[in-house]
Amino acid sequence: MKFSELIPLTAAVTNLALTIFVLTRDLRSTLNRVYLLWGLSIVVWNTGTFFMFHTQSAQTAEFWGRFLHLGVIFLPVSLFHLCLLIAQIRVSRAIWLLYGWFGLLALSNFTGFFTSGVRNLGYAYYSVAGPGFWFFLVTYVSVAGATSVILFRKLKTLQRQHRTRVKALLWANGILIGFGWNDILPIIGFDTYPFTDYPIFPFGSAAAIFYGIMVGYSVLQHHLLDIHVTLGKVAAHAVRLMFFFLIGFLLLLLLNVFRPNEFTPFTFFGSLLVLLASALVGSIVFPRLFGKGDEALENRLLNDRYGDRFEYHDNVREFIHEMQFYNNADLLLGDLHELFVKTIRVKSYQIILLDESTHVFSLFHTHPEQPETQLPELRANSAIFQLFQNTSDSYLAFNVAYIMPGETEQEREARQMLARFHPELCFPFFSGDDPFGLLLIGEKLNGVPYTPNDITVLTRLAKNLSLILNQIRLKKQVLLAEELELLGRMSRGMAHDLNNLLTPVSTYLQIVKTDGGASHGAAELLPVCLRNVGTIQAYVKDALFFSQNHKIEMLAADLDQLILKAVELAEPKLKRREVRVELPELPPTVVEMDSVLIQRLLGNVLSNAIEASAAGTAIRIELQRLAAAATDSNREWIRIRIIDQGAGISRENLQRITSAYFTTKDSGDENRGFGLGLAICRKIAHLHGGHINVASEEKKGTTVTVDLPMRHIETTAPPAPPKPA
Repeated sequence: MKFSELIPLTAAVTNLALTIFVLTRDLRSTLNRVYLLWGLSIVVWNTGTFFMFHTQSAQTAEFWGRFLHLGVIFLPVSLFHLCLLIAQIRVSRAIWLLYGWFGLLALSNFTGFFTSGVRNLGYAYYSVAGPGFWFFLVTYVSVAGATSVILFRKLKTLQRQHRTRVKALLWANGILIGFGWNDILPIIGFDTYPFTDYPIFPFGSAAAIFYGIMVGYSVLQHHLLDIHVTLGKVAAHAVRLMFFFLIGFLLLLLLNVFRPNEFTPFTFFGSLLVLLASALVGSIVFPRLFGKGDEALENRLLNDRYGDRFEYHDNVREFIHEMQFYNNADLLLGDLHELFVKTIRVKSYQIILLDESTHVFSLFHTHPEQPETQLPELRANSAIFQLFQNTSDSYLAFNVAYIMPGETEQEREARQMLARFHPELCFPFFSGDDPFGLLLIGEKLNGVPYTPNDITVLTRLAKNLSLILNQIRLKKQVLLAEELELLGRMSRGMAHDLNNLLTPVSTYLQIVKTDGGASHGAAELLPVCLRNVGTIQAYVKDALFFSQNHKIEMLAADLDQLILKAVELAEPKLKRREVRVELPELPPTVVEMDSVLIQRLLGNVLSNAIEASAAGTAIRIELQRLAAAATDSNREWIRIRIIDQGAGISRENLQRITSAYFTTKDSGDENRGFGLGLAICRKIAHLHGGHINVASEEKKGTTVTVDLPMRHIETTAPPAPPKPA
């Protein structure tokens, strides 16, 4: 294979791969279908050139000459059509007349009118221009010149983010004109370059590699899709090596032009493979070798001005995958902030959510930070939410670069409503059919527009964020409902209890007011009133204790003596219920504790055990020292166990007994429970860095275990409880 044959073959393969890649981005796009025609025209041209250079038969060369001209004929009109679409210039129906004209030229290509024959220049065959070829040249120059003028004028009116693709088209069109004429010279009768003795070299086919890439890049840019955005780390490495390979390939071809006898196929391909292998090994073993020096050109070709973005979408997709494991809004928003600011590099973003307590939309999280502001003008029936409910759109664009022609009144109203936040894109949050928020994303720091791939990933991000925020929101609603239920239960219980307790007092006061307390009824009510007033005082005291923050006074004291004192105080109740306490020999145990609070804890638990026990049964109290926990080896623990033989607690109630204001004692006298006893015990245990556990089975009794550290250490959270002995 001659070196001149390698150039069109490389161009054909490169452009075919690029055409297929661009087409697969969006099969339904008009722009991509026009690019398909243009890309296939280059492939046909270069494929025909390869076989024409390869053959030794004039008849075969004439066939391939007509074949390659089919591609050449449609290059100008397809590129012109592409430029109109990319520059966002209205394409009139006259474009089809232009296609018709080039179609007629293509039909004439099968006759001697377009190509009159072929001739051999020594190293390859070239076509001989017929009368129709000159018509093609005139049209080609006119269309190519018009394309350049239109693009140059349009360049001055475009926004900065759209100029990149138009500049690429201008360069590609200029290369096509300049190097295309290089390959036309032999067809119109030139054997050497004018005023020189150098033979014509097929630079047009070589240039096709580059302007094919440039036009493909421009087409992708029109879709706002940078090639590098969709590439992973390995693919990015392959792109760099491909550029390295193509540059080395073209340089070796140029050397072959000036010193044709110095190269053999073995030395040529050997040099190319050595170059590629050296680049591959160097990039792997010495990765910084490729990073030395000015990377401005690479950043313009493959990255943005802020550096490598090959892992851009990988990071976003990884965050979307990990998002399902968040159950804390603060952690989620913190990591989301890192993603928006450091990965996507947005100037601003706002998260607007519906406040469940006020039912008003407000700024929930923003960058740059803004005070939480209510947005009363934003309602569930506002234009922005109506727009998403009435259409299948997953986002609303605010930048003119993304807005399709034909803006509706609803879209205009929605954009005006949120214009003060200067967003580029708006994504809704829905719970079923009910809106509960918005995600507004501002422009990027570098001014580069969001690509369709960006928007697709951001849409997925917004949908997943909506689900997670809705779950967190629902959890808050459940907690709020539980708090309201607790308040309702508390208020109902307090109303019922206080009403029952105050009824005798009220009756007594009325009697006293009537007869001065001289009647027999008043004398009978007086003890009841005094007892009820004491109960009310205890009730209020418990409620205040549970709702206040306490500062405990830790002093060393004998826990075994404190247990004996608690039993002594409960003695009257034990006798009344005919229940006894079994106390094995308690080892002397000195513990750092608040003795008053621990005695209250022991008294509450012991009182519950007495009330649950049947007459004639025993309550056992045990005290044992535990080994130091693995997570807290500097402290020893003490365990108190109070075991009764009562009716036990059902499995359903066992999960609720430590909740405030939950009680199963519904009697109205002094035995009436207020649902604060075990809740207070748990709070006292936590204040000491300890834990309380209740184990029970119906008809088999209840065991309350209290674990306390023997030495107090200031901690923000209770340490892990020791494992049961």
